Amino acid sequence: MEERPSLLFKLRPISDRLPSVQRPEGHVHFRTKLMWVVVVLVLYFVMTNVYVYGLDQGETLDLFAQYRTIMAGASGTILQLGIGPIVTASIIMQLFVGAKIIKLDLTKRDDKACYQSVLKLLVIVMIVFEAVPQVFGYLVPSSGLVGSVGDGGAKLVIIAQLCAGSYIVFLMDELISKWGIGSGISLFIAAGVSQAIFTGTLNWNPVSSDVAMGLDNPPAGTIPKAIYILANTNSGEMSSWGYESIFLGEPNSLVALLCTILIFFIVAYLESTRIELPLSHGSARGARGRYPIKLLYASNIPVILMSALLANVSMFALLFYTNDFLSGIPLLGHNSALGYFESGSTSAAGGLAWYLSAPTGLSSWLMPILDPGVYGNGHGAIANLSHVAIYFTVMIIGSIFFAKFWVETTNLGSEAVANQIQKSGMQIPGFRKDPRVLKRVLDRYIPTITILSGALVGALAAFADMLGTTGNASGTGVLLTVGILIKFYESMGREQMMEMNPVMRGFFGSE
Repeated sequence: MEERPSLLFKLRPISDRLPSVQRPEGHVHFRTKLMWVVVVLVLYFVMTNVYVYGLDQGETLDLFAQYRTIMAGASGTILQLGIGPIVTASIIMQLFVGAKIIKLDLTKRDDKACYQSVLKLLVIVMIVFEAVPQVFGYLVPSSGLVGSVGDGGAKLVIIAQLCAGSYIVFLMDELISKWGIGSGISLFIAAGVSQAIFTGTLNWNPVSSDVAMGLDNPPAGTIPKAIYILANTNSGEMSSWGYESIFLGEPNSLVALLCTILIFFIVAYLESTRIELPLSHGSARGARGRYPIKLLYASNIPVILMSALLANVSMFALLFYTNDFLSGIPLLGHNSALGYFESGSTSAAGGLAWYLSAPTGLSSWLMPILDPGVYGNGHGAIANLSHVAIYFTVMIIGSIFFAKFWVETTNLGSEAVANQIQKSGMQIPGFRKDPRVLKRVLDRYIPTITILSGALVGALAAFADMLGTTGNASGTGVLLTVGILIKFYESMGREQMMEMNPVMRGFFGSE
């Protein structure tokens, strides 16, 4: 008799009562799926403009400002937490199942239903876990709300709004996965990054809204800024500072736009690069197939996990330096070596947290070396070069580590893939039908590809951060968006194929 994870199944009566999206009973037409995708994306953009009631926007600090685009949220709104709690809960469940800490067989319907049900409960736990520290730390209630319900009541009101907003995002993700196309979380990330790139490229509003538009306060978008400077300067001014402002001036320099476009093309090319192992069916003569091993075998997961780790390093450094309680802890509290922060800023100005933080374009490290009088950041040439070198190295090594860890815990390793091929009845022509033989063949490719894919995505993300990205989308955000759009395009192709050929629904596992 099979052993079941009794604790998780005991949680199902609680988690099954939580609000959820009902799965469709029959086939959902392609147009209906596309409609739900559009509806959910419109609702997502509406929610990014619904500000938290009773929040003092002027006094509030955004702990994850540097990682805001990939968290698919908006500071000060009911999507303050973004997809953070959902992704964290999903990663915890996947790693626990992959590492066999939680004994669930996701090929079985009951176990999969238990997994999905308990995941909802864990999402709520993570929402509260992430909302409470932010509200009691850096989300300041307005004086009006505090005067009405008291400080504790005001914070509870804000926590309730953040919890409601985050759970609505979770339900929208469920709606996309059951009634739409692809993953809602992926679409929210792509939507947020695409919005940042679009506004960073075409924004006609001045950099500072408090000052009239002028050459010292040009449009914020890359293209409008270039046009405005070219139209309002003479040849002498262009030679002295105009070209520098267009190509390197923050925000949204032309170099950042070119880097963003370059990363798009590089990732699109790498996503299509793969090795295909020929397969044949052991009993059905003539039945052949191929098992693709992509160059980006571990996908973008390693760089997501690495970015999350560095975000937490930055957050804890900020807490130890500025929090009234934590700053008093011996050795760790208010220790400049761990990281020090200027007043009102959530980005480290020095210390370990600064060396591990992502550069925000050439103006953050190269220009302070070439022209410290204008672009100086308080650090010398050696410190700025060390910052870039350390960040680049840490991103590559960390991404390799997470790539190997992710592949081994999500059944993508050689042994797991060999068993999957064996169970499907397929084999590599010319080799004995034995999973051990298959494993030896796959060992020639998967371990090497895993390391190479982790190094590539880490290097690309760090390279994009060093040159800068339009709209401060971050290198990780650009990488994610390209991969998400490619997979969404492939998913649309499969959906259209199933729409035209109903027999294909069974082949792709659709009901």
